[in-house]
Amino acid sequence: MIYSYALIAIVAFALTGWLLSFATHKYSHVDSMWSLFMALTAYTSVIFMPELSARAWLVVIAVTLWALRLSIFLTWRNWGKEDHRYETIRKNNEPYFWFKSIYIIFGFQAALAWIISYPLYVAITSPAAPGWLDGAAAVLFVVGFYWETVADWQLMQFRQQAQHTQAVLNTGLWRYSRHPNYFGECLIWWGFALFGAATGNPWVWFSPVIMTFLLLKVSGVSLMEQTIHSRRPGYAEYAKQTNAFIPGLPK
Repeated sequence: MIYSYALIAIVAFALTGWLLSFATHKYSHVDSMWSLFMALTAYTSVIFMPELSARAWLVVIAVTLWALRLSIFLTWRNWGKEDHRYETIRKNNEPYFWFKSIYIIFGFQAALAWIISYPLYVAITSPAAPGWLDGAAAVLFVVGFYWETVADWQLMQFRQQAQHTQAVLNTGLWRYSRHPNYFGECLIWWGFALFGAATGNPWVWFSPVIMTFLLLKVSGVSLMEQTIHSRRPGYAEYAKQTNAFIPGLPK
């Protein structure tokens, strides 16, 4: 039942984002909402718990750090402009995209976020005693959070300092992976799933599997690699030397 209440909260937030699109005529703000959708599952679960376990506190703190950082970063990155992905989606779904966007963009992402955030609900509401798996989950989250945060910061600094838009970032964490930010995000969600698995619930593993698939084949690595070769001529050579996802020494 608590998990169902989380869906109601997420849908209400998604509707708010849809209404905002009327005023801005843009849809990129749904990226900033994505991590907050997940956080709503955690916070809704907390509301209905009379007392929080040590595991629950760890998860709430972790998801708050992750959600706020990612939302703030994406808001800053997209400020004043529309992501080309949403321009393409709008073009392909006219006429009446203003209405269709309620389910194509906001509804779809809200439902997906609710499903992926299931381990957060499990970890917060379970009475199971904390164990070594919780420690392993915390380590996995910390490593993933560090990797994603540093990778995003290095990319931001590079874009501000690059002398031309065709330059390729191949230093720092980007020396070991072409998409270290996505790798960090992946670790974070395997960490959240491990928190859930520590309670004995096997269904939590669907979450990181879905997230990994999205990062590799849908909205992450695959989508970026489709166009970046044409936009950055030096990327082909960089790709020959650097792993796409899992970090490794340059070839």
